[in-house]
Order: sequence, then C-alpha cells, then structure tokens
Amino acid sequence: MVEAERLGAPWPGAVAVSGGGDSLALMLLLAQRARVQNMTAPIVLTVDHGLRKGSAADARKAAAFATAAGLKAHVLRWRGKKPDSDIEAAARDARYRLMGAWCAGHGIRGLYLAHTLEDQAETFLLRLARGSGIDGLSAMRIVAPLPSRDREGVVLVRPLLGIGRERLRKLLAERGQKWIEDPMNSDTRFARVRIRAAWPLLTSIGLSSARIALAAGHLARAREALDQDTRALIAGSSRFERGIAVVDAAGLAAAPREIGLRALASILMEVSAHDYRPRFERLERLFTLMCAGRLKVACTLHGCRVAPAKKTDAVFGPGTLVVTPETRRRGDWRKGGGKKVPGIPQEINSPA
Repeated sequence: MVEAERLGAPWPGAVAVSGGGDSLALMLLLAQRARVQNMTAPIVLTVDHGLRKGSAADARKAAAFATAAGLKAHVLRWRGKKPDSDIEAAARDARYRLMGAWCAGHGIRGLYLAHTLEDQAETFLLRLARGSGIDGLSAMRIVAPLPSRDREGVVLVRPLLGIGRERLRKLLAERGQKWIEDPMNSDTRFARVRIRAAWPLLTSIGLSSARIALAAGHLARAREALDQDTRALIAGSSRFERGIAVVDAAGLAAAPREIGLRALASILMEVSAHDYRPRFERLERLFTLMCAGRLKVACTLHGCRVAPAKKTDAVFGPGTLVVTPETRRRGDWRKGGGKKVPGIPQEINSPA
C-alpha cells in the first residue's frame, strides 16, 4: 500500500472483487486503511462474466461479502455473445471496459486490482512464451493507465504485487473470511493454470515466483528509461495537428533502433487511436523502409496511412512523412478542410 501511495495512486477508489481470496483480501485491507485514516470507503465492483453456469450466483455472493464488510457493491454484467477462443484475454478486456466505464461515470480515478507476486511471475512467463519484448516482460506496474483510450483519467492500481498468495490466505483465515474458489482456476485449458501446476518444478530449479518477479522489476526500470528517450524523440521528430502526424523519418532513423521503433509505434497508435501496438513484424518492415529511404508511395499499417510529404509540406526536409487515419476522410492536415492530404496518393499500397 505504501508504494502505491508513493506513486500517486488516486483515492477515493473502487476495488475489483471476484469473490476469490486475493480480491477479498485486498477489499478488507483497503476498507481497514480507509477506516484508520478516516478516508472514504472503497466501492466494490464485481463482474458477472456469464462464461459458465453459476457466475451470476458467484457475483451476488461476492457482493454479499462486500455488504457484510460494510461496503457498497455493484455487480456489472458482461452481456452479448462470448468468444470461442482466447477467452482469458476477452474476459479481461471486458472486465476492464465495464469497470473502467463505471469508474469514469462516477468520478472514480483509481481501480484497485488484487494482482499478487505470483500473478506478476505468471504474467512474465506467459509473455515470455509469446516472445514478448521488454514492454511485455516488464509485466505489470503498481500504477498504470487503464488500457482503454475512452477511459482516460482512470488508472489501475495493484498494491499487492509484492505480496504472495499464501500471506493473503493467512490474513483471511485470521479474520474468519470465507472466499470463492473459481473452477476456471483449475481448468487446464488455460495457460495460466498450467503454469501454476508447474510451480513446484520451476521452483526446484531456482525459478521461484519471487525471482521471476524480481527480473520483471529490472526490466520495468529499463522500460522507463526507453520510454523517456522515446518521448523525447517524438517531441523532436513529429508534429500533431487535427489527428494527423507529420514525421521526420530521418530523425527516427538516426536514433537507436529500439527507440525509433517505439516512437513509430506510438505515433501510429496516437493517429489510429488504437490501445495496443502494431504487430512487430510489420512495424519493423515499415521502419526499415523508412530508414533506407525506400518509402516512395503510401502504405497502410495499424489503421494508418503513411506516405511521403510533398516538397511544399516537407517541414522536416526530404524525409518528411505524413501519417493519417486510414478511415479518415482525406482532409488538409494544416487546415482540417476537405482537400486531399498532402503527399497521400490516391492508391494506397501496403508493404507486401
């Protein structure tokens, strides 16, 4: 809790409670902190994901735990058709969307999550298996923006990242607090469940959750340094106006490759309003074309059109590029009018 406060975690806050041991422990700790420090009590948010029979009953039970602790609780329901694949990611995104919308609509800036030391280590291993880079392997931060652009101003707060599950279960036992065991936590169809089953073997060869989380922390510091240099490069090598970016390709090419790639990804995300980065293979291909000066016609990537600027609009010299939203009506990037965007040919070719 202390580290979260030091990092500026906002309050009042809402706490995500599934009814499981981790989230109930966080709920009780936040409620106790609020009482001791004479602060506003946390609001409890529970999501009924509807992915299995009994999910509605579990959501009601989680809300009842909150009410018994003297807290206000709200059950949010994920409605509509559910995915057939990548269920974990879809459910996570739905929870963030629903709880983020509730927080934004009620003036709550902090959404508190009960991710633990083991969750941090498991996330590292999951991303390692996917071949993630530094950003993915640096795993979760104690305070981080909600991954949704339409919920700006709401941040995720994870005050338990340095605490193990066993310690939290001990806290619950001491207080006589029961919790729900989600059957999905033992379903081996999910990669995270298979990793949990492998912990005894991993620990026996020195890959304990604490060691892995420590490595993720080292990478998080490296990420902060890269992010700082990336912001500086974007500030000096691009201009944004009316949702369109003008980019100094030579400036990006002159930077260390990792910084240049990060800057290009951030520019594409800003223009397209996507929450996630473009696929690395296509991003690197576009960056290579830019660095070699071989981007002679417009191409598309991540919902953007990227094209050389006309000489009259080359504010950074011959290497100037114009980045526009792919679905946007081609308006003048300087005036926002209905004219053709400078440097964007009528036919757009994606790099093969």
